[in-house]
Amino acid sequence: MLSKKLGAALGMSALMLTACGGVGDAANQGDEGDGGKGVVGIAMPTKSSERWVGDGNNMVKQFKEAGYGTDLQYAEDDIPTQVNQIETMITKGVDVLVIAAIDGKQLGDVLQQAKDNNIPVISYDRLILESPNVDYYATFDNFKVGQLQGGYIKDALKLDEAPGPFNIELFGGSPDDNNAFFFFDGAMDVLQPYIDSGKLVVKSGQTSMDTVATLRWDPATAQQRMDNLLSSYYADDKVDAVLSPYDGISIGIISSLKGAGYGTPEKPLPVITGQDAELASVKSIIAGEQTQTVYKDTRELAKVAVNMATAALEGKKPEVNDEETYDNGVKVVPSYLLDPVSVDKSNYEEVLVAGGYYTADQLTS
Repeated sequence: MLSKKLGAALGMSALMLTACGGVGDAANQGDEGDGGKGVVGIAMPTKSSERWVGDGNNMVKQFKEAGYGTDLQYAEDDIPTQVNQIETMITKGVDVLVIAAIDGKQLGDVLQQAKDNNIPVISYDRLILESPNVDYYATFDNFKVGQLQGGYIKDALKLDEAPGPFNIELFGGSPDDNNAFFFFDGAMDVLQPYIDSGKLVVKSGQTSMDTVATLRWDPATAQQRMDNLLSSYYADDKVDAVLSPYDGISIGIISSLKGAGYGTPEKPLPVITGQDAELASVKSIIAGEQTQTVYKDTRELAKVAVNMATAALEGKKPEVNDEETYDNGVKVVPSYLLDPVSVDKSNYEEVLVAGGYYTADQLTS
């Protein structure tokens, strides 16, 4: 089933998850020196998403501890900028590339340059597509992310017990991000049977990625779409749940709902999912607005990328745990998948605070 879903995802578009942009001011955030073992080029999509800033910082720290210098660049979600940054890294002679692509279908030529210079390439969190010159892929179990979101809605509404029906609206991620299709397909793997049975009702009728996608994961785009859904379909009815794939999108959805009068005892907010455990959304969960997020420990993902890079540079095969799922259209890329964790008001302290991801002061300030 998963391989079919991946095929559909590849057919519809290209690549990349979660989120946004940021560049020149972040250039060369790493240690330009070789750190004794060499230099790692790290190409990130944007600084406007808290998540990617954390990824970059975590990798710089861990590569430095492993004896490597780093060249960290952010591209403000501008594809030509990212291509130019990677080309410059190659020209400067980095020893390995770690790339979270903005649009993985646009990197074929520059990755051929990396191959010609014997530079290993690690695709980071967002799968680079349509190139044979991707050596390894470090990511989370993206299908499971969606299953956690869909499963949370199922449990919160007690779909196997309550009579229903319940109204739900669906939001997807950016259509140029391959992960967005995994998230959506994972959620629909849980929710579709209840839609088919009539227990869940999508009043807008918008149930496919080509109608629910949110370009560049943009909160304002999500807010405007939610405004339109509410005015068109819910003037005399209420929304019971909203599937949101990402915290930034959730914030936009909540703004729309509150503008329409939701968030009061008489008209409570619906169940609203999310992803990335961004600080603003965790605070929103604590405040009783957003309901859930999916936590992905970027410290652990950075560790996987460091281990992959180190092994590749030492001529060893990095540890992987999936060699079947992630076909980029040219090859199946050996991957290491980490497990995501569902977080809500009941367990955020145990998962996020006790786990050292946030301090209690950060969540209450």
